[in-house]
Amino acid sequence: MLRFVTPLFLSLVTLVSAQQPVLVTPPVPAAPVPAPARPVLRALPLGGDDDINSKPLPADIGEGGQAVVPAQPAPAPVKPALPPAPQATPIETVSPPSPINIKPVGDDAVRLQIFLDEAKFGPGIIDGRPGQFTDLAVQSWNEVQGHPLTDWTGVNTAARKAVPHPFAVALVPEFSKDWVDPSLPATDRAKQALKKRMSYRSTAEFMAERYHCDIPYLITLNSAKKINNLKPRDSIVVPNVTPFQVEALTETGFKEDPALSLRHAVVDTKINQVRIFESAPPALAVPEPGTVAVNTVRANRGLVASFPITPGKPKFIKFGTWELRNMVQLPWWRYDKSLLETGKRSSEALNIPAGPNSPVGVIWCGTSKSGIGMHGTSDPETIGRARSAGCIRLANWDAIRLPTLLRPGATVEIR
Repeated sequence: MLRFVTPLFLSLVTLVSAQQPVLVTPPVPAAPVPAPARPVLRALPLGGDDDINSKPLPADIGEGGQAVVPAQPAPAPVKPALPPAPQATPIETVSPPSPINIKPVGDDAVRLQIFLDEAKFGPGIIDGRPGQFTDLAVQSWNEVQGHPLTDWTGVNTAARKAVPHPFAVALVPEFSKDWVDPSLPATDRAKQALKKRMSYRSTAEFMAERYHCDIPYLITLNSAKKINNLKPRDSIVVPNVTPFQVEALTETGFKEDPALSLRHAVVDTKINQVRIFESAPPALAVPEPGTVAVNTVRANRGLVASFPITPGKPKFIKFGTWELRNMVQLPWWRYDKSLLETGKRSSEALNIPAGPNSPVGVIWCGTSKSGIGMHGTSDPETIGRARSAGCIRLANWDAIRLPTLLRPGATVEIR
């Protein structure tokens, strides 16, 4: 149960971080470079899930290749910058603390998930119910710190210090109406192609993704009546995490970076996690015959981030090590029904516009292996629980951080 200890003046709501009541600005990727043309991603000839194929962007197409970027209308004039989004005010809560040495519950569970999320060790959806992805995130954090992988004391202690207020009151921004379209079809691709963008279908969906959670959890924190009838300038309780700002995204690409292009991503399809290292992880040390291995825990400072993923279906996923070739925000998606059903490309393809409800989410990170890449998703609640086609899906709020961690030229190992 939540208890407010100070009056909340919702018209003057200001953003605070999970650590202290100061303005928080989410990390901004370094100097994105406008893409020469709007990228359009092809559909894979697969059934079931929304399937995608990452033909390289025009600059990356090899000899004999064919560009897959059809002519698009001239870009619209640049709009004036949006006013700052109304921000969230932290609130005190009344919840008995969990034991420091075990998996937390209640407010401490939310606190832990927020702490891990902010540290770039994604716990999945923030919902106060730590599961597989929270466990994996804790293990990643422990690995970096040099703690035993299953230790809870260190991470719980750090979370309590870093996140004094796990909840906040947020105001629905006025511009949210520009990103919400209740009429967006769920499956009719022809009608989707006529839309300006693949928007959110409700203000509740907008706010849930903004604060790294799902609609059921917003209902838990508030009420079904309030969440199902949200409108701009309404106030609700949310996890006190740095918001995912979809309004800040543009159709831009990212170039190589002297440091980030040297990094190495390992996609583990058995545990549904991508781990990002400063360089390729060292080989496993095997003791000489007749010697005793020393079980020493060492800090792995080379691990910089990890996130939950949904890998491709087993028969379509391509194992191996590839080069990251391109990274594009707000990509368009080329839907070809014939290609999906027969494997043959047709002239009847549809260009599905960009947006958070695009099958590829808000970013595409293509590799040197045709048809393989990392991207966002329209269904963050299915990450790790529903197979994609041949690609690697992440929640949009995790996927959009990839350009701050990797750049074209980096290696992507799928195992």
